[in-house]
Amino acid sequence: MNPWILLSTVLVAIVLALWIPRFRLKRAVSAPFPEQWVEILERNIGVYRNLPMPLRLQLRLLIKQFLHQKHFSGAGGLEVTDEMRVTIAAQACMLQLNRDSGLYPRLKYIIIYPSAFVVSRPEMDQAGVVSHGSKGLLGESWQNGKVILAWDNVLNGARNFVDGSNVVLHEFTHQLDSETGSADGAPLLAGESSYRSWAGALSSEFGELQRDARVGKRSLMDHYGATNPAEFFAVATETFFEKPRRMAKHHQELFEVLKSYYRVDPREWQ
Repeated sequence: MNPWILLSTVLVAIVLALWIPRFRLKRAVSAPFPEQWVEILERNIGVYRNLPMPLRLQLRLLIKQFLHQKHFSGAGGLEVTDEMRVTIAAQACMLQLNRDSGLYPRLKYIIIYPSAFVVSRPEMDQAGVVSHGSKGLLGESWQNGKVILAWDNVLNGARNFVDGSNVVLHEFTHQLDSETGSADGAPLLAGESSYRSWAGALSSEFGELQRDARVGKRSLMDHYGATNPAEFFAVATETFFEKPRRMAKHHQELFEVLKSYYRVDPREWQ
């Protein structure tokens, strides 16, 4: 084959490979938002009706993009429905409002179980002996592009958007956290000063939550956040979105740091 023809063929293939996904995404995002999806949002997302209209419209665009780019599958005999997909996408996209950092670029798959699912994991005791134990989970976030969720808990958390417990917000915070390459409680931030503010606020509050957990003292944030910095970031995010007024009152510095990161103020929705 003529080398010029071969080169032209390769260039055309490259252009098409780049253009076709962008064209399909643009078409998906520009399509009308289905009325039945609006009904799902109004029925299942407890805070949706309180969002200002600009944020509602932005959320709808993000949902369309999310549903176009991510693959949903059922496990444990569950058949995935639009209600499941839209309910999960809406909560995941709430973490992306007013932000232009990519819509979970590493995430490819969302796997949904009907309810809590059982996993077997190696566990090491204080003597260094490794054993395999089973436990039930409501959600998991993997750094290889997967989020796993229990649908019954997803729905309860979506409809009760004031109790500080939301498995979708929790697991998708882990996805944001892992965009740096490791889930360590510090997501991608704007610069050195942002990292200093982040570390100062979160490390102090993390230590306080650990102390509360050790002595059994009640806290605004779930004691599960005392497990490690990554879990603290996820639990703090749940509290920020679902109990914003109380967090702003009792954990002001932490609230301001999270407000700067997420670029929204959930107090305005409640």
